[in-house]
Amino acid sequence: MTTMLEDIVDRCDAIEECYEFMLAYAAQGLPGDQGSRSGTQLRELLSRAVHAASGLAGAYACIVRQIGLEPAERYQAFLTVLERDAGNALAAVQLVLAQPALSSQLIDNLNASMHLRTLLTDIFLIDEIVKLRQTSFERTATE
Repeated sequence: MTTMLEDIVDRCDAIEECYEFMLAYAAQGLPGDQGSRSGTQLRELLSRAVHAASGLAGAYACIVRQIGLEPAERYQAFLTVLERDAGNALAAVQLVLAQPALSSQLIDNLNASMHLRTLLTDIFLIDEIVKLRQTSFERTATE
């Protein structure tokens, strides 16, 4: 189970790191990313975020099943929302990645996207629940 939790932590960290970097990139006022170190790093972080968001709901579903969180239908309903929100955020990020130039304004618009913010909020919510329940599960298992 530790490996699955580490996978989720890595995925969440990649998405958060990308978002935070985009905030800084947007503030630079750059017309594009060509030839800039921060532009190269931005594309790498965006690609990592795409990889991290792909299958994120499935990764959480595995943890939910493994811990045996109840009521299962409530978790499944939320994981369906998470999957949809991740898909929407992925569409926006992949659209931006497909552009030949990533201006600060374009990245600022992506940062402001409700799709990306919704995914982050979903992650914060489910991650906190899983952490709390995981701790409870581990305490019960050792008693």
